[in-house]
Amino acid sequence: MSGKALTYRRVLLKLSGEALMGPLTHGLHPPTVERICRDIAAGVKAGAEVALVVGGGNIFRGVAGAAEGMERANADQMGMLATVINALAVTDMLERIGVTARAMSAIAMASVCETFTRQRALRHLRKGRVVVFAGGTGNPFFTTDTASVLRAAEMGCDAILKGTQVDGIYSADPKVDAKARRYDRVSYDEALAKRLEVMDATAIALARDNQIPIIVFSMQTAGSFAPVLMGQGRCTAVTP
Repeated sequence: MSGKALTYRRVLLKLSGEALMGPLTHGLHPPTVERICRDIAAGVKAGAEVALVVGGGNIFRGVAGAAEGMERANADQMGMLATVINALAVTDMLERIGVTARAMSAIAMASVCETFTRQRALRHLRKGRVVVFAGGTGNPFFTTDTASVLRAAEMGCDAILKGTQVDGIYSADPKVDAKARRYDRVSYDEALAKRLEVMDATAIALARDNQIPIIVFSMQTAGSFAPVLMGQGRCTAVTP
């Protein structure tokens, strides 16, 4: 495979923290982290420039903390720190399997990882390094969905690839509703109007304003990432 075969040359992959749990109920499952990283490695080998945003829900979710009575800003900051842990784990695994990677945090912690700057992140991507963004936007009250779209816009990405547990967007949870309808393609406005929960409303609106497609696919099966980069595989596209 070569870069010429790619539909999306530079992408941002959005993963939930839960994607790293595998069969566990919390934390990190190393075999699952390795499987995901090998999929990313296949995309890099195909010629893609890959950035990554990982949530922190496998460790701590700010919204859940706020629901338990914590002050929302403090809870969100704890959630942002959880994303740093996940970013370091993914970066470490990528390096161990031979892919050069850099973790960059929106929250300055120079002794742990690089502090995010747009120009440095772009240089990493141009040199073929996977950039793993952590710390969300650096601000409370914003989700990692919004952080993903923000970073994708800053990096000039061709698409946002959202790896989930299902193979696209459905009208309802297909694990609960057997009659749930699967969409091959929806517009940004349709996703917002129907509350399809692709991403939060702020993230979808930001993607719409910057005309960045959101491709939703399943990361549960090994080898699913590279085909989506080439415009193949089973997925749902959110476009104008």
